[in-house]
Amino acid sequence: MREIVLINITGVDRPGLTAAITGVLAQGGVNILDIGQAVIHDALSFGILVEIPDTEPGARVLGNVQAKVDELGQQVRFTQVSETDYQHWVGGQGKARHIVTLLTRKVTAEQLQTVSAITAKYGLNIDRIDRLSGRMPLDTPTGKGKGCIEFSVRGEPADQQQMQAEFLHVAQELNVDIAFQQDSLFRRNRRLAVFDMDSTLIEAEVIDELAKAHGVGERVSEITERAMRGELDFRASFKERLALLKGLDIKVLDEIGASLPLTEGAETLFAELKRLGYKTAILSGGFTYFARQLQARLGIDYIFANELEVVDGKCTGNAIEPIVDAQRKADLLRELAIREGLSLEQTIAVGDGANDLPMLAIAGLGVAFRAKPLVKQSAKQAISTLGLDGVLYLLGFRDREGRSA
Repeated sequence: MREIVLINITGVDRPGLTAAITGVLAQGGVNILDIGQAVIHDALSFGILVEIPDTEPGARVLGNVQAKVDELGQQVRFTQVSETDYQHWVGGQGKARHIVTLLTRKVTAEQLQTVSAITAKYGLNIDRIDRLSGRMPLDTPTGKGKGCIEFSVRGEPADQQQMQAEFLHVAQELNVDIAFQQDSLFRRNRRLAVFDMDSTLIEAEVIDELAKAHGVGERVSEITERAMRGELDFRASFKERLALLKGLDIKVLDEIGASLPLTEGAETLFAELKRLGYKTAILSGGFTYFARQLQARLGIDYIFANELEVVDGKCTGNAIEPIVDAQRKADLLRELAIREGLSLEQTIAVGDGANDLPMLAIAGLGVAFRAKPLVKQSAKQAISTLGLDGVLYLLGFRDREGRSA
């Protein structure tokens, strides 16, 4: 009678171990039903589920495995699996799979315990846990580290909306980000990424900087803040702020453009997206003058932003239509996807303001980046703890796969 046995081998990792064990199994004509291996700090955990045919005595096969394991200085445990249990396991392979991604400056046991407890609470089984971030020195300064743990989970959550609300709550308490996505073909097969500019690609709101130079900084900043929180209509607030810039000398644009700081991780993100064959775009309610500077600096393929109307070297306080507002951003994302021959599921959108929500909603991966509370709660995913390159982790990207690795 055939036997089904789970073989678990643990010990210090060494080259050739897998070949040695499978060589012994091959001599017994064994079939492999499942296999998995992990190494953490040179500690090996190797599991292999086998079917021993009727023609071969199971005791002899497992005895040969035991002898080889002893020879290699490892430990082994054999677990008999009934055909009923095996069939139950086979029947579960059609269950939905999701990815839970934890992003933080420094991974702690409390963070992992909290995430794993919530997944269990909503009926999800963890199949695999991987570290996507690189190895960090122990003396890495606070605020400079990067940690990412990816959980592969099986099943459908009992209440996905409530589960994600819990994730958001504990993320704020523990200063982490927790993303929940379907583990689909598209997750690592997206090909277009679009970005807001102000407070996303750069650590400033350009219109606020222009207003400061024109002596109306406080008035404009207050309107900007309310608009980004979703308290004001973007188009109306934009025109109101722009009117306050009437008479601004355009020479100021050069001075401000030279001093705008890139957001942490922007250069890494765009370098990797370009290497992976992505098309990239800026869809901004800001100004084309500054978007062109970023395009040259980061190698961005498309830019769509607002054009300041200028007469005799002075801003008139108007913008040239069409204004890039919330709906225009969503429309542009659709148009770019069609132009590139992609489905919306293959797109990524990243932004921080309420005027970004429509494009975040239709993108395959919509990320609220260091966003206001309303935007963070409404977006599919959010990143607040890491830099822009944290977006790569949501694609399943490992630091060791990077260009500089």
